Amino acid sequence: MSIHLRPVTLPDFGTPVERPQIPAATYEARIRAAYEAAGADWLVVYADREHFANIVFLTGFEPRFEEALLLLGPKGERIVVTGNENLDYVPIAGLPGIEVRLCQALSLMAQDRSAKPNLPAVLREAGIAKGDHIGLAGWKYLEAAEWDGPRPTFFVPAYVVDSLAFVVGAAGTLTDATAVLMHPTAGLRAVVDADQIAEAEWAATRASLAVWRIISGFRLGDDELTAASRMGYAGEPMNCHPMLASGAPDRPVIGLRSPTARRPGRGDGITAAVSFWGGLTARAGLVSDGDDDFVAVASAYFKGLLAWYETADIGVEGGAIHDAVVSALAAGGLRSALNPGHLTGHDEWMHSPIRPGSTERLASGMPFQIDIIPVPMPAGQALNCEDAVTFADAALRAEIAARHPAVAARFEARRGFVRDQIGVDVRPNVLLLSAIPLYLPPLWLAPERILTLG
Repeated sequence: MSIHLRPVTLPDFGTPVERPQIPAATYEARIRAAYEAAGADWLVVYADREHFANIVFLTGFEPRFEEALLLLGPKGERIVVTGNENLDYVPIAGLPGIEVRLCQALSLMAQDRSAKPNLPAVLREAGIAKGDHIGLAGWKYLEAAEWDGPRPTFFVPAYVVDSLAFVVGAAGTLTDATAVLMHPTAGLRAVVDADQIAEAEWAATRASLAVWRIISGFRLGDDELTAASRMGYAGEPMNCHPMLASGAPDRPVIGLRSPTARRPGRGDGITAAVSFWGGLTARAGLVSDGDDDFVAVASAYFKGLLAWYETADIGVEGGAIHDAVVSALAAGGLRSALNPGHLTGHDEWMHSPIRPGSTERLASGMPFQIDIIPVPMPAGQALNCEDAVTFADAALRAEIAARHPAVAARFEARRGFVRDQIGVDVRPNVLLLSAIPLYLPPLWLAPERILTLG
């Protein structure tokens, strides 16, 4: 396998402006499926500003500034409980027929509490009663080895858990229903439909172009803040903070850091990442226009990326993908800092079937982020090439083409570019959501020179 650094012009695949919408019928189907899978009298879904992905997937609403609960009940109830500021924001939801109930304890401190301050009282008014069985979904769930307490625990604030327990009483029960949404294969969010894929492609396209504007616009003398400002943020919904960081040769490059006034110098490592709902793109490299030793390390990393694309497909076990990437990286003295790929969506990381020994198989409709972060890297150096992809069989691809022809055309154009210009024949089942697919310039002062195969 021969890797080369050569100039390749990145084409303009088009930038979507109007964000695709999820139909009301889809939200209806999602809440029905979630409620039935929970097997409880009530399914309660917790959300806050950071942990919003489950509720927005089910309703199209995500709370801002404060917490919220979605209550799905035995008589078809669909109730959002939230604080003062979100009462007028809930109507943005795509799920029809939502009843909104105020609980001012969910509001920020010092705001008015004179109308509805008591969460247990609000829950009773909504219809939850003593003896009811509650399925409670938080922002993640515990595996068996992570908890051996006498009572269940939840990734939900104690106030919410205590309020529910108080209302249902000793005869009632609370069980963790988070896996209904977030299990890596059986969770409702693990496999998405054509409209959700189109919405994610809108986000991933715009996020990847933001990263490309940062890289292609970078100049010696820029401070990190100036470099990051070139992303051209237009208000797209984010699922994590933007990142841009650099490091001198004797300092680590801290990838999660926000930009500062530091001015990256020649030979410094640098990294940038932007993520909107449905797709993150990250790139990292060296502030240089020529460094053979670094390019050799980047080539070894690139082989790990190729192993992912060569192995991952519908029906493949997650453990097989993990092993293929680990083996390819090890040949170059590298390993992956985290899982080499994970499910993504409204949150940047949902779960992952790609882990050691996993027998969980990839399925059509699974939205992934290729997340191969190589370590160890010398101080002052960084490499990364993260992009969003989604697996889609022929039937799903045909549905996307029928419902979203422009999206389907971009998928095909990107696949053709990666095949003809980068030398990688990506399977038709792998949809490339990024506008800079597998486009890795290791040297940021020569961004048109990328790694290619053959």
